[in-house]
Amino acid sequence: MTSNKGTIVAPAEIVIAPVTSKADRKTFVDLAYRMNANDPNWVPPLRMEAMELITPGKNPFFEHADVQLFLARRGAQAVGRISSHIDHLATAMDPAQGFGPGTGNWGLFEAADEAVADALIAAAEAWLRTKGMTRVLAPISMSIWEEPGQLILGHDHPPTVMMGHQPAHYQPWFEARGYETAKMLYTYELDITGEFPPLIQRIIQSGEKNPRIRIRNVNKKQFDAEARLILDILNDAWSDNWGFVPFSETEIAYAGKKFRPIVHEDLIMVAEYDGEPVAFMMTLPDLNEAIKPMGGKLFPFNWIKLLRWLPHPQVRTMRVPLMGVRKHLQSSRLASQLAFMMIEYIRRNAISRYGSTRGEIGWILEDNQGMVAIADAINSHINRAYRIYQKPL
Repeated sequence: MTSNKGTIVAPAEIVIAPVTSKADRKTFVDLAYRMNANDPNWVPPLRMEAMELITPGKNPFFEHADVQLFLARRGAQAVGRISSHIDHLATAMDPAQGFGPGTGNWGLFEAADEAVADALIAAAEAWLRTKGMTRVLAPISMSIWEEPGQLILGHDHPPTVMMGHQPAHYQPWFEARGYETAKMLYTYELDITGEFPPLIQRIIQSGEKNPRIRIRNVNKKQFDAEARLILDILNDAWSDNWGFVPFSETEIAYAGKKFRPIVHEDLIMVAEYDGEPVAFMMTLPDLNEAIKPMGGKLFPFNWIKLLRWLPHPQVRTMRVPLMGVRKHLQSSRLASQLAFMMIEYIRRNAISRYGSTRGEIGWILEDNQGMVAIADAINSHINRAYRIYQKPL
């Protein structure tokens, strides 16, 4: 590098150091806002939530995980970050489901250039090796239930609530370090203003005539009980899926508290068959539409705007982050019928009560044939794709 006086100046060395203080944590959080500031489709998360995510004692993930955060600096300037972590609930799973013994992760990745990326990933891998890990799945930020994968399709529009949005140039950096595809995750979007194809309508109408089927809204007055019911169905429905990690009791309570402000009874359905709850569908108004203009800040006045928005959101997009059918009904005609009925009832409510015109379903595993078939049947199409990488250590 040459200065304006012609003097040769060596570029500052990249130094990787563990996060050890409150100031480091603030720098770690701030980096994402600075590095993504010029991306019009990046949605700044609320800073208080971004800080909570990486703070032991606030995020229950730390109760069953070892986590080390790293910062990269050139001189005094922070130029990158990464989390290296081991989820012990994930390492206890069957290796055939993606995780298993010896599998660690890194995530929350930001880097100013490829040299910084190389140094950060090397540091994360070295830390995992010291903990006895022999394989890495990444990027996962930090739980599989949060923001897994590197975005490889869909950079031209903002993500919906709880979905990641990473720069496209990270992809070749990861692959240059020997990372290969472990699994692809997709989201599907659809225009919800029109009715579904005639075949789907007939399936729904047939279900409505069946006295053994009941589709109901959740009851927010019994929120804790309903949340436990949904998570019980989820744990059963997803237990054989690739990447499945069960929720801890603390995480169930934490998720309930976190979701409660954006839960609306008419957007979350439970399907009962012969009186037994056997399926659910959770739909959330796209909170990102409300918080994107806030730049991550609630104060001084954004908190008022958010409090006014939450009870009666008017949003373009509704996202279906979770749905499930109990295992003993999966692959049956009833399973798809219940799914179509819940989708249709939520579609009607989203249009008439929230002014929505667009839906997004996912993420969905690339080889989840049942969900892919449902997405295809309602004329949705893939709008975002995320790649989870793997590498032996």
